[in-house]
Amino acid sequence: MLRMSKLADYATVVMTLLARAPERVQSASDVALATGLALPTVSKLLKALARGGLLVSSRGAHGGYLLVRAPRDISVAQVIAAIDGRIGLTECSSAPGLCTQEAGCSVRANWRRINRAVIGALQQISLEQMTQPMIGTVSLSAIGMPRARRRVPGANRTEGMQI
Repeated sequence: MLRMSKLADYATVVMTLLARAPERVQSASDVALATGLALPTVSKLLKALARGGLLVSSRGAHGGYLLVRAPRDISVAQVIAAIDGRIGLTECSSAPGLCTQEAGCSVRANWRRINRAVIGALQQISLEQMTQPMIGTVSLSAIGMPRARRRVPGANRTEGMQI
């Protein structure tokens, strides 16, 4: 199973909340209350996202956090990377030299290609898009992914895969 960390998932929730009102300074307690996440978790995430260059913080009675760029200019890939570090589906696709089998691996190049496709898809989704409700299905081509073709048993045609 391919899965990002729970903290990266929560970070997308936090960043999407901030993206809904990008001009409004929000405190950690405001964000915790609005998201239903525990205050210590929200504080940890906000600090990590600020260190990752996605938020700016201000102190004082009216202090809190703001996005550093417009929601359309921050990708989901950037949010995940700020929390989890480099995105990689396998050790060798995120950083060379981590896997002892790397030198003789016959599928390494393919995993790296898959990793680039996943990162590319995550880079195509902005926080602004994350604030919009999903209606119906979205084709892979709508998020910048090439359409996958599959044979339909008993038919002489192909269909685009949808998610």
